[in-house]
Amino acid sequence: MNIKELFDTPSELMDPTASKSAVVLITRIRLARNLAQLPFPGWSKEAQRRQAFDTCLQAVTSLPQMKRGLSFAIEELNDLEKQMLVERHLISRELSQGKAGAGLVVSRDQSCVVMINEEDHLRIQYLRAGFVFKKVWTAINALDTELENRIDYAFSPELGYLTACPTNLGTAIRASTMLHLPALVISGQMEKVVRAVNQLGMAVRGLFGEGSDASGSIFQISNQTTLGETEEGIIKHLTGVLNTIVEQELTAREKILEADAAKLFDKIGRAYGILQNGFLLSSGETMNLLSLIRLGADLGIFPEGQRAVVDRLFIECQPGHVQHAAKGEQDPSQRDLLRAEKLRQEFTRMPAPVFDKADR
Repeated sequence: MNIKELFDTPSELMDPTASKSAVVLITRIRLARNLAQLPFPGWSKEAQRRQAFDTCLQAVTSLPQMKRGLSFAIEELNDLEKQMLVERHLISRELSQGKAGAGLVVSRDQSCVVMINEEDHLRIQYLRAGFVFKKVWTAINALDTELENRIDYAFSPELGYLTACPTNLGTAIRASTMLHLPALVISGQMEKVVRAVNQLGMAVRGLFGEGSDASGSIFQISNQTTLGETEEGIIKHLTGVLNTIVEQELTAREKILEADAAKLFDKIGRAYGILQNGFLLSSGETMNLLSLIRLGADLGIFPEGQRAVVDRLFIECQPGHVQHAAKGEQDPSQRDLLRAEKLRQEFTRMPAPVFDKADR
């Protein structure tokens, strides 16, 4: 399998057989690790970064979990390929701009990726569809244990795992979920939720992490504290906060239906009409329209199976994926045309909304 074949294979978010949830799209855990004998990537010379890459690559590709996985040096990839990896949440934007010696190893099913020479020598990431922290933690903990048997990690008895950024010291874990929160956005409650979550020591970011916007009413919520707590304690605390947010979103949906169902149905109906008939659609507008269709599937207005279709389109309508489907780079206006054409084709197959079936 080469990188083209990787892109032609559905990722966890795009796979229609993956477990889909009304609110939680995906669960992700990331661990930061560094080699004991080399400077952190930001302080390394090119020869040291390449040495770290070779050491990490050999260790990671020997793991049973990464059998038949794929490895790439960032300098071997073109801009479009790097953009698509970011859009699939397989690499960070920082790694896509990495220097010589930066790269990644990705499992064949795209559920696990190890970034090499991003901010740290190793960023180990595991993700699964749905709200499944226990499953994801078990998987990434086993992989990390295997890797620690092959690599001498930078570790301090007092500070835990040593990392380039002091905020990652200790367990060096970032646990997060990607949540679809359209009712909290529509009802104007999202700002209050963000403030409350920040006060509880959590971070709220957009679709593609730090610095990105929450297009499609999709938010990433993760822990911020890593020092002085166990991994299990961090996940337990985060799970409690997330359960509360899920309950608030579901309650907000009920209140909107009780207070002004016609206004919500109008938004969903208009979204369906534009997606079925539009000729120019930007990625931002598309995300917001698809968000309303997903909400409609959650409410029973569309068949439940359409939720998986929307999750796939969230990725396939991103700029890199639109260009990949067109087999070449396109300017923004041409992408808007191609995106709308794809959506018209998709929505000719989607059943019309049935509003009297809405789950009130």
